[in-house]
Amino acid sequence: MTGLATRFVRAGCDVHAPPEDLTQVELVWIEKQIEHWIRFGRPAHEQVLDRRRRILFFPPGSVFALVRWAANKHGTVLSRLDILRAVGRGETCQTIPTVTPGGDILLRVDGWPKVERMLQLIDTIEAGDIDPADVSSDHWRHVHNRLAAGETPRAYTMQRHRAFLLRREIGA
Repeated sequence: MTGLATRFVRAGCDVHAPPEDLTQVELVWIEKQIEHWIRFGRPAHEQVLDRRRRILFFPPGSVFALVRWAANKHGTVLSRLDILRAVGRGETCQTIPTVTPGGDILLRVDGWPKVERMLQLIDTIEAGDIDPADVSSDHWRHVHNRLAAGETPRAYTMQRHRAFLLRREIGA
């Protein structure tokens, strides 16, 4: 098994899923107009369409962060960060622009101040030597709910991460 496949198996993702089971995320980068990028996540495959567009493919169960920004001649019109779990065939999901078929939304923030705060929280998790793609889905939901209520979310520590990994290992 390759290193990439091993990481997906550990994360409970199906790296060998048929192409129709993969979640597709179309990324666009038109300087100072539209910028869509992945902040974290481990795609199984990438397809370059042209110098401004590409499609990333995520196996069911994988978690990734999609940042979307757009502007017009008057300034920013969209700043959004979504943390999503890729869904398997037949699973219910929410629709998200540029994501096919959609995903399980774990966290959504709108507006640059909130997006910037989330990027800082993600940086903090990475500073603790934890890959944000491996963080508990429940934590991302917790962060979403706390931010929506105007409260400070609990930090995701290595101790919390180990507890999550042990729970997942025993199937709890």
